Amino acid sequence: MSGNPERQADAGPLAASSPHVPRHIAFIMDGNGRWASSRGLTRTEGHRQGLEALRRIIRHCGTRGIEIATIYSFSTENWSRPEPEVKFLMSLLRRFVQRDLSELHRENIRIRIIGERQSLEPGILKLLQDAEDLTRENTGMDLVVAFNYGARQEITGAVRKLCEKLAAGDLQASEICEDAISAELDTAGLPDPDLIVRTSGELRLSNFLLWQAAYSEFYFTELMWPDFDEAALDKALESFGSRDRRYGGVTAQAL
Repeated sequence: MSGNPERQADAGPLAASSPHVPRHIAFIMDGNGRWASSRGLTRTEGHRQGLEALRRIIRHCGTRGIEIATIYSFSTENWSRPEPEVKFLMSLLRRFVQRDLSELHRENIRIRIIGERQSLEPGILKLLQDAEDLTRENTGMDLVVAFNYGARQEITGAVRKLCEKLAAGDLQASEICEDAISAELDTAGLPDPDLIVRTSGELRLSNFLLWQAAYSEFYFTELMWPDFDEAALDKALESFGSRDRRYGGVTAQAL
């Protein structure tokens, strides 16, 4: 999926090939409920405003030349929230797909869903599959939606698949390496995120992209997700651009 020359040609004014612009940025969109509570609003209104923020950020990622944007939309742990809130979140998903899918398609954005699908309600599963099918051939920015996703579950599934290949004689233990594991993850074929942004002041990954985040840069902000706008994203990108990514090595100045 990544590295498509057509997508590179479509990049915005700050091309994703620039070391100062992350090729792949991931968002933990936190704080909708607290944003609403601080204003005397319902949690559902917070989620509704969070969806509006998401629309703005997706659009701005495109203008900044981001090649891949991953959003943590619904975790495996989110099912434990109150049932009315979960139902509302599902309705927001339907609304997002029904209202925004055609626009995302027109903007040449390709949608990819990661997360466990087997337990999903058929109507939700069809929405996700339709979004992927419609946009599969698009060559612009990839929008990766982590839905019913948990990183430990993802890694466990990858280990299980490798064990099945070992048992079937299709794989030797000596062939198990980082690339072999990565190929069995939900994100197979995608580059790891260069930058992970989390809003609301929380300083943790919350079971998100644990394998893929090994060398990611992190950006934490006190802003609640509904308040995270284009200027806030620009600030995160500015912070990323000022960092020296050594991947365990040393800088040229230290040689």
